[in-house]
Formats: sequence, structure tokens, C-alpha cells
Amino acid sequence: MSKFSQTNPLSAIAAQRAHAWSFAVLMASAAAAPVFASEHLLGYTHGAEPLPKGAWELDATLTNRFDKGQGTYNAFDAVLDLEHGVSDRFTVGFGLKGMMVDTSGLIIGGYLPEEKKTGFQASGFEGELKYNVLSTAKDGLGATVEFAVDYGWMDPHSGQDKNTLSFEYGLALQSYFLDGQLVWVGNGGIETSIATRAEIEGLDPSIEWSTDPEVELEFKVGSGLSYRFVANWFIGAEVIYETEYETEVGQERWSFFGGPSIHYANQDIWLTLTWMPQLWGGGEKYDGQTEDLHLIEKTKQEIRLRVGYNF
Repeated sequence: MSKFSQTNPLSAIAAQRAHAWSFAVLMASAAAAPVFASEHLLGYTHGAEPLPKGAWELDATLTNRFDKGQGTYNAFDAVLDLEHGVSDRFTVGFGLKGMMVDTSGLIIGGYLPEEKKTGFQASGFEGELKYNVLSTAKDGLGATVEFAVDYGWMDPHSGQDKNTLSFEYGLALQSYFLDGQLVWVGNGGIETSIATRAEIEGLDPSIEWSTDPEVELEFKVGSGLSYRFVANWFIGAEVIYETEYETEVGQERWSFFGGPSIHYANQDIWLTLTWMPQLWGGGEKYDGQTEDLHLIEKTKQEIRLRVGYNF
């Protein structure tokens, strides 16, 4: 028998074990790898990792806002964002926005002036610049400064015609724990807006609907954790605090939202599903409201689905 056809059983077993251990190490390394840059592990709070130079990401977001505690209120917001990594630190993005509203059985002067049901239609666009100051992987704590411009021509609460120009300045933070298995993200931001409502023909004169320009200032803070429980799958939770100040009334509203997320990602595609109920809130209330929530501009419930494609 040729020496090439002879096989040592012990050598064969050792080789098989070596291949098995190599495969196990490779799989464990892949499972422990940090998440993809720009991937949204949570529905509302996002991380600080930028897109690599030359990379693109298409991100579609659909949010359902519903239940104001009285009557019927159901709204859908959609955003289609395209982002590009200009460098390993600098990312630019542009998005198109759309929405629909179905409201009945509830009239709120200045906010919901009449019952209205709109079909789904374009409602605005946005642009965003992000610059990464600290790398999560290299520096331990990732930090990205952000600037966004948003223009819309529909009121997101009532579906009425309303021109709004907003500027947002933000900071995103991110850190890895347990070799990347646990991810913390935190966001803070200030948004300034100037808005003008259009007149509504035939509106009952007893219902408030001001067409004077309004200036608003909103502060936002969010934080969340996401944990990889098996390869490609994460579970997480986040909380968001928002408060708004308006020209003539000072602090108009504040609200806390918090809820769970589940996230899946492979090499090219990721998706995140989030439920975000309002936990606490305050400020103005409509006549007959009993809950300690802010239900004039916000709702009791939000559900959000985000889907991203990297290329």
C-alpha cells in the first residue's frame, strides 16, 4: 500500500478536532464582533458609529401613533433615509417623509380643529450631517455630533396644512460591554422650529386655530441598552424624555416614553421592531382628559418598524 493511502487513526482524529476547534473559535469571534456601523439596535435611540468611507445605507422607518384616550386617533409616519460615508468619520444623509392621519370624536382647539381622514401623502424632507469625534471600538466611548434640517408642510398631529422649518443639534454616545454583547447608546439634542398654520375654510370660529408664526424649542434625551442573546439577534429597551417650550406659553408639554425592542441583522440587512408606550407626561390637557399623560400632541402608544440595507 502506498504511503499516500495509509492513514494514522490518531492523526485523523487530532486533525478533525483541530478543525472543529478552529470552526468554533471562528463562530465565537463572529458572534462577539461589534454591530455594523450605523445599525439601529433600538427604534428611537441611535448609536455613535458612522458609516465607513464609501458605504451607503438605505433606512426605511414606519411609526404608528395611536390612542389619545378619547375618540379615535390613528397616525402613520414614514421616513425613507439614504446615508453615505464621505469619510470614516463624516456621514451625510437625506430623507423623504410621508404621513397619514385618521381622527374623529375629539376636537382640541389649536391642535385638532376638526375631524379629518387623510390618505397617505408626502409631508416633508430632511437632511443630516454627522461627524464622529470618538470611536467606540478604539476609544471605549463613541461620540458623534449631529446637525439636521427638517422642512414639512403637514401638521403631524392634525394632518392640516402647516409649514415648519426645524434645526436640530445633537450628540450621540455609544459604548460596548461584555466584548460587544451588550451595547449602550445615549442621545441628547435641541430642536428649534418656526411654524405657520394655514387657514381652514369653514372652521367653526369658536375653535382656536392660530395662523400667526410660532417659535418652538424642544429638548430631547434618550438612553437604551441592547443585548445579543443569540447570533444576529438582540433584545433591548430604551427611555426617551422630551419637553417643548413655545413662544407665549413657556413649557408647553413634557413626556416620558419607554419600551422594548427586538433587532435582527445579517451582513447586509437589519430590522428593528419597537413598542413605545407613554409612561408619564404633563403640560396642557384637553377638556375631559383624566390621565396624567400628555395627549394633545402625543399619544398613549407608538409602534415603530425600521429596516435598513447596507451596500
